Amino acid sequence: MEFGIWDAIEIAGALCFFIYGMKLMSDGIQRAAGSMLRNILRSMTKNRYLGVFTGFLITALVQSSSATTVMTVSFVNAGLLTLIESAGIMMGANIGTTVTGWIIAILGFKVKLSAYSIPLFALGVPMLFSGRGKLKYWGEFLIGFAILFLGLSYLKGAVPDLGKDTLAWIEGFAQYGIFSRIGFVMLGALVTVIVQSSSAAMAITLTLVYAGWLPLEVAAAMVLGENIGTTITAEIASLVGNTEAKRSARIHSMFNIIGVCWMVILLPWVIEFLTTFVENFSSIFESNKKLKTADLKAEDIMNTYILAAFHTTFNIINVILLIGFVPWLVKMAIKTVPGNAEDEDTEGKLKFIGSAGVRTPELATIELQKEVAHFGEITARMSGFSKTLINSTDAKEQKKMLKKLKKYEKITDRLEIEITEYMTKLSNQRITPKTSLRLRSILNICNDLERIGDIYFQISKAIERKIENKDYFLPEQRENINKMIGKVDNAFEIMVKNLNSPSYDDVTKDEAKTAEKAINAMRDQLREENNKKIGTSDYNSRTAMVYNNLFSSLEKVGDHIINVTESVIGEI
Repeated sequence: MEFGIWDAIEIAGALCFFIYGMKLMSDGIQRAAGSMLRNILRSMTKNRYLGVFTGFLITALVQSSSATTVMTVSFVNAGLLTLIESAGIMMGANIGTTVTGWIIAILGFKVKLSAYSIPLFALGVPMLFSGRGKLKYWGEFLIGFAILFLGLSYLKGAVPDLGKDTLAWIEGFAQYGIFSRIGFVMLGALVTVIVQSSSAAMAITLTLVYAGWLPLEVAAAMVLGENIGTTITAEIASLVGNTEAKRSARIHSMFNIIGVCWMVILLPWVIEFLTTFVENFSSIFESNKKLKTADLKAEDIMNTYILAAFHTTFNIINVILLIGFVPWLVKMAIKTVPGNAEDEDTEGKLKFIGSAGVRTPELATIELQKEVAHFGEITARMSGFSKTLINSTDAKEQKKMLKKLKKYEKITDRLEIEITEYMTKLSNQRITPKTSLRLRSILNICNDLERIGDIYFQISKAIERKIENKDYFLPEQRENINKMIGKVDNAFEIMVKNLNSPSYDDVTKDEAKTAEKAINAMRDQLREENNKKIGTSDYNSRTAMVYNNLFSSLEKVGDHIINVTESVIGEI
């Protein structure tokens, strides 16, 4: 049978169907169980061994090692995971992704997949139209699973049987020992980079083995290449991250490349062992032996099981061999990805989110929370600059503080715009009600923080005019302003602590409310005292107006600070 352009289009279409189903399924479970996945990552990574189990569990759930590794890189970027913890998760993800191969091998070539797909559609579609958010996303997961099965069924049917001539032609390239294996490793990596999914690449390889296109050893070499190709996703995700995120992705790459290097050498013996093991101990294949004379596909079906077993065996052994060397991998990642001055100077820059790799909103909110906490810390610095400006008598220092406040006001404007733009991208996706409320809170927080920046800039302009007019505060006025700033600083500390809370659900506003009441009470006291003294002979009215402007502005800062905490707990 000849292979024409129409066959290639059919294979491409079936593969796209498979990839779309996998994405729909992965996105569905991430939306439905996003908070659970975040909690698993945060709480089950106390050591690298538990991290391996965590990585396996999450990847088996979302059916995408790429989703797990990108999630891990983003958590390292957000400072929620250490490099050692991330290494364990990524090792576990490599084992978890082998579950897909077993699903394909067990169901893909032994049963009529439409028999599974249609009932899944029957369950999933009514759930998709449900008004309940999570039920809808579980329906999306089931529909994705059904489409994945259909895509695999079409892929199996689209690959023609090209006969022994084609197999002999491929085997001709496999006659050069380790060099041939390296060549097919590179081919497997290329296929994975093109389709951007190691699971899709594995489906292609298993289908070609089933169709008789690929000898088992060639297919195994391609599977090794797919393990390298999947690291590209994490490397790409880390490009917009900080140095720690890049190092986390590098650990993943080194782990996979080292594993492939030793397995390429041992490949023929490992395949021989697994073939014997599967033939002797698998009850599934005992029944197939009777069919071999009548069904030429029986041997190819067995090869798909051997290939799935090879994929799992390789990743488990690689984890066992290298998990003890995680500290060394971390050291090598630090050497190959050195820090730079840009990472140290993070003023006015987004630290935890970037323009690339926008994922499901449920998993992106953790980086947004870290980003607004960073935003809050930047805004709080303006209080210190203002205090220095008010108390300094040195012209150079005054000029420096004026420039700093102007710069930071622009920083707060830019951070609000960039965070809002990122949230706009998230809002284009379907969002659960809880996540929608969280995003709305973050938007309000950014607005209040930007307004605080504006107020401090207005304070700096008022001080600048006072300096130009050579007006001077009385000692008691300066002392009162310093006391007011102290109360505002206390409110800032509470605000930053609340913004840095791992879960907004644990935050209360009692402490913040007490701090805000203290600011209001002092504002009222200073206003009453100031109004009484205006018009007296030894009280400069122009200075009194600046004084009134300052403590009133600081009280407004206090209002926005309490607004931030109220947004954190969901009251605004």
